[in-house]
Amino acid sequence: MNIGIVCYPTFGGSGVVATELGLELSKRGHEVHFITYNQPVRLDLLSNRVHYHEVTVPEYPLFHYQPYELALSSKLVDMVKLHKIEILHVHYAIPHAYAAYMAKKMLQEEGVNVPIVTTLHGTDITLVGSHPFYKPAVTFSINKSDAVTAVSKSLKDDTLRLFDIKNEIDVVPNFIDLEKYNHEFTDCQRAMMANDDEKIITHISNLRPVKRIQDVISVFHNIQKEIPARLMFIGEGPEKEKVEQRCQELGISDKVVFFGKSNEIDKILCFTDLFLLPSKTESFGLAALEAMASGVPVISSNTGGIPEVNIHGVSGFLSHVGDVDDMTKNALHILRDDKRLETFKGNARKESLKFDLHNIVPQYEAIYERTLAKNLVL
Repeated sequence: MNIGIVCYPTFGGSGVVATELGLELSKRGHEVHFITYNQPVRLDLLSNRVHYHEVTVPEYPLFHYQPYELALSSKLVDMVKLHKIEILHVHYAIPHAYAAYMAKKMLQEEGVNVPIVTTLHGTDITLVGSHPFYKPAVTFSINKSDAVTAVSKSLKDDTLRLFDIKNEIDVVPNFIDLEKYNHEFTDCQRAMMANDDEKIITHISNLRPVKRIQDVISVFHNIQKEIPARLMFIGEGPEKEKVEQRCQELGISDKVVFFGKSNEIDKILCFTDLFLLPSKTESFGLAALEAMASGVPVISSNTGGIPEVNIHGVSGFLSHVGDVDDMTKNALHILRDDKRLETFKGNARKESLKFDLHNIVPQYEAIYERTLAKNLVL
């Protein structure tokens, strides 16, 4: 198949999954075209089957906000015709599905019919999509897609609850390439992060309020009162300054490390003993899955799609949003007993096997084939 992929080219989960999907599809013999405003951050290797086409938005003094959707739809029309793209897979209902539908209608005027597969990742539904201003556009974009997928059952349920959806929604979970998580780092590298007697706690996110970063600090503060520990923050975002100030107020700044947007996530996770994800909401929890793939148990909230990834009492523990005391209790239960910690680490790795890309990508291929077949009948 000749597949066009539209996504946000950022460190966020949707961009990562879309990029990994495209790379794996190319290895399976498909031609893949990424169409977005920047080269995706994990698209570090272009090949004869992987292509990147930049969407540029001309600046006009007339527009206060430059019309990206218009530029994207025009670029999609050009790329579909030039490269004979058979199907468009867009990640996020708005603006991507909306722009893809405009492109589809323009192409139909020229006798070209390209089906659209839309994957819902969460923010487009739970935050942006539920705003009354965007609701008609989101509903329209989902219903006009030829196939729709959601990354968790929880997200599917939210979508059906918030919008008047006529389309079927297939649940296809996020995934990871487990081969990339077979770490072989040396103990001396761990010594650069913490002392031998210290447990390593990690949090990865874009440090937005929805991630409840203050809860991360609170849980860690409680942990380090009981056992020696260090906290690793990976990511950048609006809450960083507040977190740094809170660490100073609590007197734990010397135990907290901020890595920013690190390219060494795998190395940090390799030596991590516990992962914290106390988010207010998560459509899936890809960061938790990446931790589990590295054999790291997870202490998380029980919101959204997280319980579909982190199994309570097996790969970690779930607590109600904001229940710092329960998260602390569960964290110490794991960390205080080395034998128990190793059991949870093994369980975390085992649970992550369900989400290996070799199990998930064929589900997308089946949806493409089904959608193309239905399109031919029409």
